[in-house]
Amino acid sequence: MSVIGVFAAPVQSIEDGFNPITAGSTSGFASNVGIGSGGVTSSGGYWYLNSGPAYLRPPPPWTPPSRAELLRQLKASGSITALTKGGQPVEGEEFDLLIVGGGATGAGCAVDAASRGLKVALVERDDFSSGTVKSSKSTKLVHGGVRYLQKAVFELDYDQYKLMLPIMLPIYKYWQVPYYLAGCKMYDILAGKENMETSYLMSKGKALETFPMLKSDGLVGALVYYDGQHNDSRMNMALIMTAVKLGATVVNYCEVTQLHKNSNGKLNGVRVKDNLTGEQWNIKAKGIINATGPFTDALLLLDNPNHEPIVQPSSGVHITLPNYYSPRKMGLLDPATSDGRVIFFLPWQGNTIAGTTDTPAKVTRDPEASEEDIRWLLEEVRRYLSPDIKVRRGDVLSAWSGLRPLVRDPSAEKTEGLVRNHMINVSPSRLVTIAGGKWTTYRAMAEETVDEAIKTFGLKPKNGCVTQSLRLVGSEGWSRNMFIGLIQTYGLETHVAKHLSENYGDRAWTVCSLAEPTGLSWPLYGKRLVSQYPIIDAEVRYAVRHEYALTAIDVLARRTRLSFLNARLALDALPQVVDIMAEELGWSLSERQRQIDKAVNFFGSMGLSPAYVATHRPRPIPRGTWEKVQTGLWDACIAVANTVRPGKTAEVTPAEGFASGRSKFEPGEISAIRNAFVAHKNAAEEKVHLNEVLDVLKDVPGYAEVSEKELDYVLNEAGLTGQVEFNFDEFIEISGNLKEIMFAPSPPKSSRKRMIIPVEKSGGGV
Repeated sequence: MSVIGVFAAPVQSIEDGFNPITAGSTSGFASNVGIGSGGVTSSGGYWYLNSGPAYLRPPPPWTPPSRAELLRQLKASGSITALTKGGQPVEGEEFDLLIVGGGATGAGCAVDAASRGLKVALVERDDFSSGTVKSSKSTKLVHGGVRYLQKAVFELDYDQYKLMLPIMLPIYKYWQVPYYLAGCKMYDILAGKENMETSYLMSKGKALETFPMLKSDGLVGALVYYDGQHNDSRMNMALIMTAVKLGATVVNYCEVTQLHKNSNGKLNGVRVKDNLTGEQWNIKAKGIINATGPFTDALLLLDNPNHEPIVQPSSGVHITLPNYYSPRKMGLLDPATSDGRVIFFLPWQGNTIAGTTDTPAKVTRDPEASEEDIRWLLEEVRRYLSPDIKVRRGDVLSAWSGLRPLVRDPSAEKTEGLVRNHMINVSPSRLVTIAGGKWTTYRAMAEETVDEAIKTFGLKPKNGCVTQSLRLVGSEGWSRNMFIGLIQTYGLETHVAKHLSENYGDRAWTVCSLAEPTGLSWPLYGKRLVSQYPIIDAEVRYAVRHEYALTAIDVLARRTRLSFLNARLALDALPQVVDIMAEELGWSLSERQRQIDKAVNFFGSMGLSPAYVATHRPRPIPRGTWEKVQTGLWDACIAVANTVRPGKTAEVTPAEGFASGRSKFEPGEISAIRNAFVAHKNAAEEKVHLNEVLDVLKDVPGYAEVSEKELDYVLNEAGLTGQVEFNFDEFIEISGNLKEIMFAPSPPKSSRKRMIIPVEKSGGGV
């Protein structure tokens, strides 16, 4: 049975980042995510081309209950006093199920349980989809990886096959041609009539024509097979809001601090804490589901202090690069990296994502991409791109790390062949735990988990599982041409209208209803947060009013994806986002500053150097006369201090230019670099020798601690290795590259190969 076409999934090109809320079904494996690219060859493709109503008007409005109302519902269950004659709580107050965890697995369980008519609550310690690779920090592909294909076809492992989706890769060795082609053709046969597109070989010339950035030396050709791509955190929000619409009580920033048990040692509730206010209360529930991903063991330890861990987390690291690093309609996979891991190189939301998986990691609340991982990814990108393309640290627009909850079975004799299969466990206290898994199987995982919960807790649902045909919020009134109606109604830019349609489905009408006029002749509505991306101010208001966004990070990282697309531009948009949220949430000046400070620290974990963050820390936009007066006085004091400060560097002059290498510097910095360069240059050649570069840098404020190792790294990055003299422009490029890395933590001295989790355990992807 094909995991692609069995539920007639829609077809969408990889470049678009098609949001599954428009696909109609929450059915298993990949049925609710856009799959494939190019022509349509099946009934599933026909369904997509003709999907959705033909009207251009908005669907009936729906406003979800406020967080305050949802909190009231949670608290009501913990204040039960009246009992029936049988000693049971009054019906309607106690929840049937309390789900802990608001990521992909927890949200999927909430949708499944609520759609069966059960009374469901879900609590999440942080924000929805905030923690793991699976929920918001994935490679944006819904698949099992090329190693699953290998194990499924050549080792006849059906369990691996169930997780496999098609992908594409370049081939540099002739023996790989029949090897990979045989596997893909076997997949095509198994997919049968539901297959969206058949795999095919691409000649070397065609491969270079399609992907001109690809390294040509040794290239044999390419194998093309198809994969699905989505916007993971938007998918997660679609599930959350669907659960709410079905009647579930769903609250973020609500942490479980205690598990409550009855006299028989069985769980009957929890104590929770609102992490925004510190308020605590009890929740009563007939059953509890642990869906906390990499934090699974933490909740199990609350249940049993002697618990043995069942989750082995690994880190998935990704970087975002400019869109010129890849074609808009073609992604690449390299299965033969220097240490054996799989690396993906994919267009997404107008940029390019490069990423991989499987470095062992500790469970931390806010994992960060290490400088070692960022540099390793850049080195691997260099390996299969044309040598005339300079791959530089300064091209990294953002970087992130998330934790993958790989299941480890302590009783298993052999673990190297395990993939991210899921595991359902019921403890003696009747805590139902669902661990492992991935986006590809989230719906099936939820169905199995809720089935187990119904049996364990003796629940009485109104109906069986219906998620195979249930449509998510945003899908009912969506069609592939809906963006035209948005343009005609609101006067939006085409790019903005497509962005809203693809990421919000028919909820885009509600987003647009919150938009302010631009004051321009065109577009009439849709003020962009930053000019480079089609994200508009109305999305901020929508996130607060309709998607429970409570912090600036919620908006910039998960409701929109700006911080993942470009952390610097997210930093630029931060004051405006905070200002809009202040209108919605009534934030004071001090709270707005606190939100900015927290967001700046968060962006610092996404690939921005501490030096850049320190020199680009924004302040809140003043609101009202008194705040404007305060801000004006403060600016005046700063101006006076700068005027009288000794040793102040000169302002930038037009002669210093705005070339790409120079754009990394603040006013005055290039003047300081020029002064140091002039003091050491060879008068005849107007150059400095390699042996003097470090001496020159020591005379530039902030560069005194540059090491020879870091200098060698940036020389290689700039393509200057082996050169012994440098002119001023070359020296500026060297300095700019050093500026990107010199404050980054030094990579550990351990061997990366010894750290690798076998790729067969997860294979990349989501």
